[in-house]
Amino acid sequence: MNIKEILDYTGQILEPERFRDYCPNGLQIEGRRQIGRIVTGVTANMALLEAAQAANADMVLVHHGFFWRNEDPRIVGIKQKRIRFLLDHEINLVAYHLPLDAHPELGNNAQFGQLMGVDIEGRAGEQSLLAYGALEHPETLESFSARLEMLLARRAMVIGDRGREVRSIAWCTGAAQDFMQQAIELGVDVFVSGEISEQTVHLARESGVAYIAAGHHATERYGVQALGKHLSARFGLGHEFIDIDSPV
Repeated sequence: MNIKEILDYTGQILEPERFRDYCPNGLQIEGRRQIGRIVTGVTANMALLEAAQAANADMVLVHHGFFWRNEDPRIVGIKQKRIRFLLDHEINLVAYHLPLDAHPELGNNAQFGQLMGVDIEGRAGEQSLLAYGALEHPETLESFSARLEMLLARRAMVIGDRGREVRSIAWCTGAAQDFMQQAIELGVDVFVSGEISEQTVHLARESGVAYIAAGHHATERYGVQALGKHLSARFGLGHEFIDIDSPV
């Protein structure tokens, strides 16, 4: 399959032009034109790139790629080694950041909602990235956070009364702790994100809205997998998700 057809299709369904993003979306490093096998992963680190090359990938599809706003634009050091590796092996690097967070079916928030067992009832926040909904049956914060930890296979940081009942939930995967104020304004019982900042603790304590920091990497493993599976089925491509774990 020619990569242009794949990129044209992903551009149609993810609509990256709608987003004010921090990095370029789509093809970031050009490799061979014909694609037979895709490897997906969360972040384009060297460990993922080497694993993708060993798996005979023609294209690496990630959520966190290269060329972030305000970073050093020079191709030196670690960045040079990663890019040289991709060019030497003619592997394409394709990345989708906010468009992949927001997609109503394949996106990180949609997939994470499914994992938690919560349907998206609405969206709020900047670029409508904050999702919210309700559990079918109320749980205590203790039982909900324990279930989330089991699903993610990761210990979460929980701020709030673990004995309180929770039903309404707002969430946004990754580094979305700045949406805490919007979650408070929505009046939900708990806000779930990937990371936490010092001020988030105090907002949770003073508002009564519980906060769960479940891990940036852990919460963003699902959108890229869903997109990879979707492209594999549509274009008849081989696909493998490779998880390079991160404690953050």
